[in-house]
Amino acid sequence: MSESGHPAMTQDALSSSYGGESMAHMRYLIFADIAEREGFRNVARLFRAIAFAEQVHARNHYQRLEKLKAPLKVVAEAPFGPGDTAKNLELAIMGEKFEVDEMYPAYIELAKIQGDKAAEVSFRYALEAEKIHLKLYQEALEHVKKGEDMPLDGYIWICPVCGHTYVGKEPPPKCPICGALGKDFVRF
Repeated sequence: MSESGHPAMTQDALSSSYGGESMAHMRYLIFADIAEREGFRNVARLFRAIAFAEQVHARNHYQRLEKLKAPLKVVAEAPFGPGDTAKNLELAIMGEKFEVDEMYPAYIELAKIQGDKAAEVSFRYALEAEKIHLKLYQEALEHVKKGEDMPLDGYIWICPVCGHTYVGKEPPPKCPICGALGKDFVRF
């Protein structure tokens, strides 16, 4: 068991996930500004909403390390090379796809093997939200490639507990991932 109270490999996965989610948060805010300048207001809103969801994920991973008092090196994959909105959506899709297909499934299994329920929950929350982010970014890219903004019917709602992302006029009554009340969702 490491100083954080988590098995060492799970601790590394938590710290790397924290780093990756923190970088995604900042990249998406930068991408939102670019989309706004290019006239893609809904895509900018999507980037800002998902940036908040990534912040929720980073916070969850970071809080799992609350007993730790030591410097950690963070190894996290992050697609770099910002450009126009189409390229930025492609970068976002690359990052989300990596998290959905490889990173979080592996980290969930690692946490299960090491018997770390808290880390497993944090990774599962992120994975379920990232699946939605991937689909939304793919949909946005289809529109941007045609030179049009992404149509959004209503608002983008983010669960402040797990980062679940929902598009609609009202949030769901309860979060389907963590059970948080819809009235607590953050609206974008």
